[in-house]
Amino acid sequence: MGHYRFTAFPRFGWLVVFTALLLVAFYAAGLPESAPRFSEALVRSFAATLVAAGAVSVMALVVGEALLPRFVVFLAVALLTPAVAVVARTMSGGSARRDAAERVLAVVGVAEALALASDLKGVRERPAVLAATALGADVRSSAQRPRPLAELVDAHQATLVVLDREAIADEDIVVQAAELHRRGCKVRTLALFYDQWLGKLPLSELERSALLFDIHEIHNAAYARSKRAIDVLLALLALPLLALAVLAVLVADLAGNRGPLLYRQERVGKDGRIFTILKFRTMPPSGGEPTWTGVDDRRVGRVGRVMRKSHVDELPQVVNVLRRELSIVGPRPEQPRYVAELARKIDYYDLRHLVQPGITGWAQVNFDYGASGFDALEKLQYEFYYLRHQSLMLDARIVGRTIRSIVGRTGR
Repeated sequence: MGHYRFTAFPRFGWLVVFTALLLVAFYAAGLPESAPRFSEALVRSFAATLVAAGAVSVMALVVGEALLPRFVVFLAVALLTPAVAVVARTMSGGSARRDAAERVLAVVGVAEALALASDLKGVRERPAVLAATALGADVRSSAQRPRPLAELVDAHQATLVVLDREAIADEDIVVQAAELHRRGCKVRTLALFYDQWLGKLPLSELERSALLFDIHEIHNAAYARSKRAIDVLLALLALPLLALAVLAVLVADLAGNRGPLLYRQERVGKDGRIFTILKFRTMPPSGGEPTWTGVDDRRVGRVGRVMRKSHVDELPQVVNVLRRELSIVGPRPEQPRYVAELARKIDYYDLRHLVQPGITGWAQVNFDYGASGFDALEKLQYEFYYLRHQSLMLDARIVGRTIRSIVGRTGR
């Protein structure tokens, strides 16, 4: 071992890759934030380290040499399995997180209050419950009620006050909010609350925020190059899986999904360029006009449902990635006619086409299904969040959540 230089490139580079695989695997397994029992945390931790070790082993077979010493891989499995389980249990998962939920008092309009109540029932980045809502006129001070905002906070035991644009523009309300802030109550604008707690932008802020942030894919050359390198690496690693999937799908199609192997459809890519997306066909061939595909679409047969649940039907898109038509992570590309329709209805909708579309994305892992124009509008709020926060770390989180959804069999 005396001549072995572990920190020399490319050995150290593969250690970084292995570490990244471990982080993604842990996140996909729901660790460390959710593990109600130590035994469950131990099983998840062991499975995650095993998957990462297996991935490195497969890479070693493809490359044809030992990328990392065996003791490093085995030691990682032996040490990280109990360590991550202990950390996960220490962090106290589900029930403690719910108990720590912020109680929100929102000073917003009627429409915004209804939207906020609905959004808080869905996926959240941080725990929060809507304790009460109030109109701006209800919290303006008077001789009879000098501190109405504080009264509402106390009455509903609110820990976080959310103010919409009109409330922020009202000096009286802002003065009251500042007093609450000094005594320990959190204060956020509606847009910032959506960003930090819900991982999206509110509809009312889409147009206003469209040009007020950098998009790393076009404003950060280092990120763009790194993202493309990772795309190519992952696509090349997925090619053997695609080859095996082709054989399996061919056999399955003979049993109950006869027709062409691949489904091809025009989609709108970066800078509005039209390209042909590739997928394994999950429905009978149809010569009609393409329509939105529903969650439980009756046109999808048994074989198609299995492919959709496991996301195997998406594997041919690695070819689109290698062609530079798709990225692994990005806004999901839509059909040209839907893009034209939505662009007419929504200002700045085309902003999503400034970046490479993706096989998976922030909207896909946070919202169930885009099966209508309304759902497309809902997803756009998540896509603007992705554009604002685009980074390799966020991309890794999205990949992790995608794997988590596949493991949990929550495919569309």
